[in-house]
Amino acid sequence: MTIERINPPALYDGAPHGLSHATIDHDTGLVFVSGQVDWDRDYQVRHTTLAAQTEGAALNLITVLDAAGSSVEQILQLRVYVRGEIGEHLETVAPILVQHLGLPRPALTGIGVASLASPDTLVEIEAVAKIVRR
Repeated sequence: MTIERINPPALYDGAPHGLSHATIDHDTGLVFVSGQVDWDRDYQVRHTTLAAQTEGAALNLITVLDAAGSSVEQILQLRVYVRGEIGEHLETVAPILVQHLGLPRPALTGIGVASLASPDTLVEIEAVAKIVRR
């Protein structure tokens, strides 16, 4: 099995937290993207609202997919973790996902959670996608 770790230089360094932003399995042609949050390069949340954090996490996801040789059109599965009850936040989160990830409509799971990567983190997005180039 040929595995490659992806850590785009534009994003925070995941190594101190024991992660890569993505792992590519070249045998299957799949890329597994770690949960993306709205962190800057210093591990600080950039925005305070759920809407702005969702946009930041989506943009980070796009950065990772691009670095891995994939794209939003190749997303097979998406998981969105939101602090609190997911149903209370769908009206905020869903339009932002459509705006940044388009209409390929991957398999999607929304999960309400009690906590995320930091006390100020409100949303985290992870994905599985196909590689389109390497």
